[in-house]
Amino acid sequence: MSYRILSKRQLAYKMKLFEVEAPDVASKARPGQFIIVISREGRERVPLTICDYSAERGTVSFAFHEVGKSTKELGTFEEGDRLLSVTGPLGNASVIARFGKVLCVGGSIMTAPLLLQVKALKAAGNQVTTVMGCRTEEFLFMREEAEAISDEVYVASDDGSVGEKGLDFLNELVSGGHYSRCVAMGPVVMMKAVSEITRPFNIPTIVSLTPVMIDGMGMCGVCRVTVGGRMMYGCLDGPEFDGHQTDFEELIKRQRVMLPEERLSSLLWEKSGGCKCEKG
Repeated sequence: MSYRILSKRQLAYKMKLFEVEAPDVASKARPGQFIIVISREGRERVPLTICDYSAERGTVSFAFHEVGKSTKELGTFEEGDRLLSVTGPLGNASVIARFGKVLCVGGSIMTAPLLLQVKALKAAGNQVTTVMGCRTEEFLFMREEAEAISDEVYVASDDGSVGEKGLDFLNELVSGGHYSRCVAMGPVVMMKAVSEITRPFNIPTIVSLTPVMIDGMGMCGVCRVTVGGRMMYGCLDGPEFDGHQTDFEELIKRQRVMLPEERLSSLLWEKSGGCKCEKG
Protein backbone atom coordinates (compact mmCIF):
# COMPACT_ATOMS: atom_id res chain seq x y z
CA MET A 1 0.00 0.00 0.00
CA SER A 2 1.26 3.49 -0.84
CA TYR A 3 -0.01 6.88 0.26
CA ARG A 4 -0.96 9.49 -2.32
CA ILE A 5 -0.11 13.15 -1.77
CA LEU A 6 -3.32 15.12 -2.22
CA SER A 7 -1.92 18.60 -1.69
CA LYS A 8 1.44 20.30 -1.26
CA ARG A 9 1.65 23.75 0.29
CA GLN A 10 4.70 25.99 0.56
CA LEU A 11 4.57 27.47 4.07
CA ALA A 12 7.84 29.39 3.98
CA TYR A 13 11.35 28.97 2.57
CA LYS A 14 12.13 25.22 2.59
CA MET A 15 9.04 24.54 4.71
CA LYS A 16 6.23 22.46 3.25
CA LEU A 17 2.89 21.00 4.28
CA PHE A 18 1.58 17.75 2.76
CA GLU A 19 -1.91 16.28 2.96
CA VAL A 20 -1.93 12.56 2.17
CA GLU A 21 -4.46 9.78 1.84
CA ALA A 22 -4.04 7.65 4.94
CA PRO A 23 -7.46 6.47 6.19
CA ASP A 24 -5.94 3.91 8.56
CA VAL A 25 -4.02 6.68 10.32
CA ALA A 26 -6.71 9.36 10.12
CA SER A 27 -9.32 7.17 11.83
CA LYS A 28 -7.26 7.04 15.05
CA ALA A 29 -5.20 10.26 14.98
CA ARG A 30 -5.31 12.80 17.81
CA PRO A 31 -3.51 16.12 18.47
CA GLY A 32 0.05 15.67 19.70
CA GLN A 33 0.70 12.35 18.00
CA PHE A 34 3.18 11.72 15.20
CA ILE A 35 3.68 9.54 12.15
CA ILE A 36 6.73 7.98 10.53
CA VAL A 37 7.11 8.61 6.82
CA ILE A 38 9.24 6.59 4.41
CA SER A 39 9.33 8.29 1.03
CA ARG A 40 10.40 5.25 -0.99
CA GLU A 41 12.21 1.92 -0.74
CA GLY A 42 15.52 2.09 1.11
CA ARG A 43 14.92 5.55 2.54
CA GLU A 44 15.09 6.77 6.13
CA ARG A 45 12.21 6.64 8.61
CA VAL A 46 11.25 10.27 9.26
CA PRO A 47 9.14 11.09 12.36
CA LEU A 48 6.78 14.03 11.78
CA THR A 49 4.13 15.49 14.10
CA ILE A 50 0.56 15.38 12.81
CA CYS A 51 -0.72 18.83 11.79
CA ASP A 52 -4.28 17.91 10.91
CA TYR A 53 -6.46 14.90 10.12
CA SER A 54 -9.92 14.04 8.86
CA ALA A 55 -11.43 10.65 9.58
CA GLU A 56 -14.26 11.46 7.17
CA ARG A 57 -11.92 12.21 4.28
CA GLY A 58 -9.30 9.68 5.36
CA THR A 59 -6.50 12.24 5.24
CA VAL A 60 -3.57 13.27 7.41
CA SER A 61 -1.41 16.40 7.12
CA PHE A 62 2.19 16.90 8.21
CA ALA A 63 4.76 19.66 7.82
CA PHE A 64 8.51 19.47 7.49
CA HIS A 65 11.56 21.70 7.14
CA GLU A 66 14.07 20.70 4.47
CA VAL A 67 17.25 20.56 6.55
CA GLY A 68 18.74 17.13 5.81
CA LYS A 69 18.88 14.67 2.94
CA SER A 70 15.62 12.87 3.78
CA THR A 71 13.50 16.00 4.19
CA LYS A 72 15.10 17.67 1.16
CA GLU A 73 14.27 14.62 -0.95
CA LEU A 74 10.75 14.52 0.49
CA GLY A 75 10.35 18.11 -0.64
CA THR A 76 10.82 17.04 -4.27
CA PHE A 77 7.60 14.99 -4.18
CA GLU A 78 4.60 16.60 -5.84
CA GLU A 79 0.82 16.31 -5.65
CA GLY A 80 -0.21 12.95 -7.03
CA ASP A 81 3.05 11.23 -6.07
CA ARG A 82 2.91 8.36 -3.62
CA LEU A 83 4.86 7.79 -0.42
CA LEU A 84 5.96 4.26 0.37
CA SER A 85 4.80 4.30 3.98
CA VAL A 86 2.95 6.49 6.48
CA THR A 87 2.87 4.70 9.84
CA GLY A 88 0.84 5.87 12.81
CA PRO A 89 -0.58 7.42 14.75
CA LEU A 90 2.30 6.97 17.19
CA GLY A 91 2.98 8.37 20.64
CA ASN A 92 0.51 9.59 23.22
CA ALA A 93 -2.14 12.16 22.35
CA SER A 94 -2.09 15.58 23.99
CA VAL A 95 -4.14 16.03 27.13
CA ILE A 96 -7.05 18.20 26.04
CA ALA A 97 -9.25 19.51 28.85
CA ARG A 98 -10.71 22.73 30.19
CA PHE A 99 -7.71 24.26 31.93
CA GLY A 100 -8.81 27.89 31.80
CA LYS A 101 -6.27 30.19 30.20
CA VAL A 102 -3.62 28.46 28.10
CA LEU A 103 -0.45 29.85 26.52
CA CYS A 104 0.64 28.04 23.35
CA VAL A 105 4.11 28.83 22.01
CA GLY A 106 5.23 27.53 18.62
CA GLY A 107 8.55 27.88 16.89
CA SER A 108 9.68 27.24 13.33
CA ILE A 109 7.98 24.32 11.54
CA MET A 110 6.41 23.04 14.79
CA THR A 111 4.00 25.98 14.72
CA ALA A 112 1.95 23.97 12.21
CA PRO A 113 1.16 21.02 14.54
CA LEU A 114 0.82 23.42 17.48
CA LEU A 115 -2.20 25.02 15.79
CA LEU A 116 -3.97 21.64 15.78
CA GLN A 117 -3.63 21.64 19.56
CA VAL A 118 -4.73 25.28 19.79
CA LYS A 119 -7.89 24.36 17.91
CA ALA A 120 -8.59 21.43 20.23
CA LEU A 121 -7.93 23.46 23.38
CA LYS A 122 -10.21 26.22 22.16
CA ALA A 123 -12.97 23.70 21.39
CA ALA A 124 -12.61 22.39 24.96
CA GLY A 125 -13.56 25.81 26.30
CA ASN A 126 -10.17 27.35 27.01
CA GLN A 127 -9.01 30.92 26.46
CA VAL A 128 -5.95 30.50 24.26
CA THR A 129 -3.06 32.87 23.66
CA THR A 130 -0.86 31.79 20.75
CA VAL A 131 2.74 32.90 20.27
CA MET A 132 4.28 32.28 16.84
CA GLY A 133 8.07 32.27 16.80
CA CYS A 134 10.20 32.47 13.67
CA ARG A 135 13.76 33.24 12.63
CA THR A 136 12.87 36.20 10.41
CA GLU A 137 9.71 37.58 8.84
CA GLU A 138 10.09 35.39 5.74
CA PHE A 139 9.74 32.30 7.95
CA LEU A 140 6.41 33.36 9.46
CA PHE A 141 3.45 31.31 8.23
CA MET A 142 -0.17 30.42 9.07
CA ARG A 143 -0.74 33.69 10.94
CA GLU A 144 -4.29 34.06 9.65
CA GLU A 145 -5.10 30.50 10.69
CA ALA A 146 -3.77 31.22 14.19
CA GLU A 147 -5.78 34.42 14.50
CA ALA A 148 -8.96 32.60 13.47
CA ILE A 149 -8.75 30.05 16.30
CA SER A 150 -6.98 31.98 19.10
CA ASP A 151 -8.14 34.64 21.54
CA GLU A 152 -4.81 36.47 21.22
CA VAL A 153 -1.87 36.08 18.86
CA TYR A 154 1.66 37.37 19.34
CA VAL A 155 4.51 37.08 16.86
CA ALA A 156 8.18 36.95 17.79
CA SER A 157 11.23 36.78 15.52
CA ASP A 158 14.88 36.23 16.34
CA ASP A 159 15.95 39.43 14.59
CA GLY A 160 12.91 41.58 15.39
CA SER A 161 11.94 41.87 11.70
CA VAL A 162 8.35 41.04 12.63
CA GLY A 163 6.59 41.27 15.99
CA GLU A 164 8.63 41.10 19.19
CA LYS A 165 12.36 40.50 19.16
CA GLY A 166 13.07 37.22 20.90
CA LEU A 167 11.06 35.70 23.72
CA ASP A 168 11.89 38.08 26.56
CA PHE A 169 8.45 39.67 26.23
CA LEU A 170 6.97 36.42 27.55
CA ASN A 171 8.19 37.34 31.04
CA GLU A 172 5.77 40.26 31.15
CA LEU A 173 3.03 38.26 29.41
CA VAL A 174 3.04 35.38 31.89
CA SER A 175 3.58 37.58 34.96
CA GLY A 176 0.17 39.17 34.53
CA GLY A 177 -1.57 36.59 32.39
CA HIS A 178 -2.80 34.14 35.06
CA TYR A 179 -2.17 31.19 32.78
CA SER A 180 -3.16 27.71 33.95
CA ARG A 181 -1.07 25.84 31.38
CA CYS A 182 1.59 26.36 28.74
CA VAL A 183 2.27 24.24 25.67
CA ALA A 184 5.53 24.72 23.75
CA MET A 185 6.42 23.10 20.44
CA GLY A 186 9.52 24.05 18.49
CA PRO A 187 13.33 23.93 18.54
CA VAL A 188 14.75 22.46 21.75
CA VAL A 189 16.49 25.71 22.72
CA MET A 190 13.18 27.56 22.36
CA MET A 191 11.25 25.05 24.47
CA LYS A 192 13.99 25.22 27.11
CA ALA A 193 13.74 29.03 27.18
CA VAL A 194 9.94 28.95 27.49
CA SER A 195 10.16 26.41 30.32
CA GLU A 196 12.58 28.62 32.22
CA ILE A 197 10.30 31.63 31.77
CA THR A 198 7.23 29.82 33.11
CA ARG A 199 9.05 28.04 35.96
CA PRO A 200 9.03 30.96 38.48
CA PHE A 201 5.29 31.34 37.95
CA ASN A 202 4.61 27.61 38.50
CA ILE A 203 2.76 27.35 35.22
CA PRO A 204 2.59 23.66 34.17
CA THR A 205 4.53 23.57 30.90
CA ILE A 206 4.26 20.79 28.33
CA VAL A 207 6.93 20.38 25.66
CA SER A 208 6.92 18.14 22.59
CA LEU A 209 10.26 16.35 22.31
CA THR A 210 11.58 15.01 19.04
CA PRO A 211 14.86 13.28 19.90
CA VAL A 212 16.77 11.12 17.43
CA MET A 213 14.31 8.37 16.56
CA ILE A 214 14.38 5.21 14.44
CA ASP A 215 11.50 2.78 14.87
CA GLY A 216 9.19 5.13 16.80
CA MET A 217 7.59 2.26 18.70
CA GLY A 218 9.84 1.84 21.73
CA MET A 219 11.91 -1.09 20.47
CA CYS A 220 15.23 0.52 19.47
CA GLY A 221 15.75 2.73 22.52
CA VAL A 222 17.43 5.48 20.52
CA CYS A 223 15.01 8.25 21.55
CA ARG A 224 15.98 8.25 25.23
CA VAL A 225 15.30 11.40 27.21
CA THR A 226 15.69 12.13 30.91
CA VAL A 227 12.63 13.60 32.59
CA GLY A 228 12.45 14.07 36.35
CA GLY A 229 15.67 12.07 36.72
CA ARG A 230 14.19 9.06 34.96
CA MET A 231 15.12 7.67 31.56
CA MET A 232 12.13 7.70 29.24
CA TYR A 233 11.47 7.12 25.56
CA GLY A 234 10.37 10.00 23.36
CA CYS A 235 8.20 7.78 21.17
CA LEU A 236 6.64 5.53 23.79
CA ASP A 237 6.31 7.75 26.87
CA GLY A 238 5.95 10.99 24.89
CA PRO A 239 6.28 12.85 22.74
CA GLU A 240 4.96 15.36 25.30
CA PHE A 241 6.70 15.81 28.65
CA ASP A 242 6.92 18.18 31.60
CA GLY A 243 9.19 21.00 30.46
CA HIS A 244 10.24 21.83 34.01
CA GLN A 245 11.48 18.25 34.52
CA THR A 246 13.18 17.72 31.16
CA ASP A 247 16.97 17.53 30.93
CA PHE A 248 17.34 19.78 27.90
CA GLU A 249 21.15 19.84 27.98
CA GLU A 250 21.31 16.07 27.60
CA LEU A 251 18.73 16.19 24.80
CA ILE A 252 20.69 18.83 22.91
CA LYS A 253 23.87 16.74 23.13
CA ARG A 254 22.08 13.61 21.90
CA GLN A 255 20.58 15.49 18.95
CA ARG A 256 24.05 16.63 17.88
CA VAL A 257 25.69 13.19 17.99
CA MET A 258 25.04 12.39 14.32
CA LEU A 259 25.27 15.98 13.05
CA PRO A 260 28.52 15.51 11.02
CA GLU A 261 27.11 12.42 9.27
CA GLU A 262 23.82 14.19 8.61
CA ARG A 263 25.58 17.15 7.04
CA LEU A 264 27.77 14.91 4.90
CA SER A 265 24.78 12.89 3.69
CA SER A 266 22.91 16.08 2.78
CA LEU A 267 25.93 17.51 0.95
CA LEU A 268 26.49 14.33 -1.08
CA TRP A 269 22.81 14.22 -2.02
CA GLU A 270 22.91 17.83 -3.22
CA LYS A 271 26.10 17.22 -5.21
CA SER A 272 24.45 14.25 -6.90
CA GLY A 273 21.79 16.61 -8.21
CA GLY A 274 19.08 15.82 -5.68
CA CYS A 275 17.69 12.62 -7.20
CA LYS A 276 13.94 12.69 -7.80
CA CYS A 277 13.72 9.24 -9.35
CA GLU A 278 11.83 6.09 -8.32
CA LYS A 279 8.91 7.87 -6.66
CA GLY A 280 5.73 5.87 -6.15
